[in-house]
Amino acid sequence: MTAQGQINETGFRVAIAVSRYNAWITDALLDGAQREHARLLPGAPTPAVFSAPGTFELPSIAGAAARSGGFDAVVALGCVIKGETSHDQHIAHAVANAIAAIGVDTGVPVAFGVLTVDTPQQAESRAGGEHGNKGAEAMSAAIETARSIVSIHRAAGSAI
Repeated sequence: MTAQGQINETGFRVAIAVSRYNAWITDALLDGAQREHARLLPGAPTPAVFSAPGTFELPSIAGAAARSGGFDAVVALGCVIKGETSHDQHIAHAVANAIAAIGVDTGVPVAFGVLTVDTPQQAESRAGGEHGNKGAEAMSAAIETARSIVSIHRAAGSAI
């Protein structure tokens, strides 16, 4: 049996870092994340949204939010669509590794809501289409991870 940590909804703060590049997709991811936040934490403050010029800049913004001490979880939203070169792979790997490191280094969960797709159609189907909304999934993952961290601290008898 796993203990599910109780989060004080009225004080639970989430930051969302969202890329403006491919905004027709990232706006849909942001909408999904905000709706999922409202569904899961109806008493919590509205997430703070911070804009990034592109997906590559997301770790800088997510890291600043995580290190600020003002947020219990961070959600990073972006969209990298394959082009004619391998540029997309370099961006995707760098961002994924940096976002993972931020969560480990700060102890603040940072959810990876970055689409890495081959086509615009694949992006659309993951931003509210037939494959759901990965922004909503990232928000859910951030909240669930924060709850697990609360459980760990309580089980260990440490302050949160």
